[in-house]
Amino acid sequence: MRKIVLTTIFFCLFGMLYAQNGSTTENAFAPGEWLQFRVHYGIFNASYATMEVRETSLNGKPVFHVVGLGKTTGLARLFFKVDDNYETYFDKHDGRPYKFIRQIDEGGYTKDMEINFDYATNQAVVNNKKHKKTTTIPIHKDIQDLLSAVYHLRNHYKTENLNVGDETELDLLFDDDKTFKFKLKFLGKEVLKTKFGKISCIKFRPYVQAGRVFKEKGSLTLWVSDDENKLPIRIKADLRVGSIKADLEAFKGLKHEFKVVVK
Repeated sequence: MRKIVLTTIFFCLFGMLYAQNGSTTENAFAPGEWLQFRVHYGIFNASYATMEVRETSLNGKPVFHVVGLGKTTGLARLFFKVDDNYETYFDKHDGRPYKFIRQIDEGGYTKDMEINFDYATNQAVVNNKKHKKTTTIPIHKDIQDLLSAVYHLRNHYKTENLNVGDETELDLLFDDDKTFKFKLKFLGKEVLKTKFGKISCIKFRPYVQAGRVFKEKGSLTLWVSDDENKLPIRIKADLRVGSIKADLEAFKGLKHEFKVVVK
């Protein structure tokens, strides 16, 4: 899996996790929220990933600025060094992304990319800094990038209307060639045992293309907390070689109470 490794899979999957439309609700998050995830590859603690919410302004518009970082640790870093940086700037009111940054170094495979979204012209300008190439891609008003999708749809999530087997799609733009359509299937609710205690979760299955990275089309399972925070709790994926699991390891600055069923 040369081009798609642990932290890239992590951010991509949590972007897909929130692909369920609904009416706007009170923000599920606030500036200062910080989440840390521990990513396991097989029996190894392979890397950590963090997601932090900040607030600023961009071109005179008030925005949330989210930074996602991924880094291999311990023995895994000796064999495969990963340093990933993902950033998004999205509107504080409607969640539309204005800028997305993707800087990755995964075992020598690198990307340095910036995407600017222009809703007046319905185009995104993708600046591939590594190859000094600029591409223009058509977009629509509901497009999201990997990180903005998570936070925008945490505020547009009506779980009471979901039935087991319901499917939904989301269009994402995070590369310089085209938008990507992902599909999710709602599997129901489950109480998940975690380091924090037992957490009531909503469970999903994303459909991905089987092949070089993933073992089969339905090889992913995702859990998100069934509360006001809508926190990513766990990912499990069967890969062509081995398996990956990411668990919420630590958090701070949550806007709402983190609800534990049983400690």
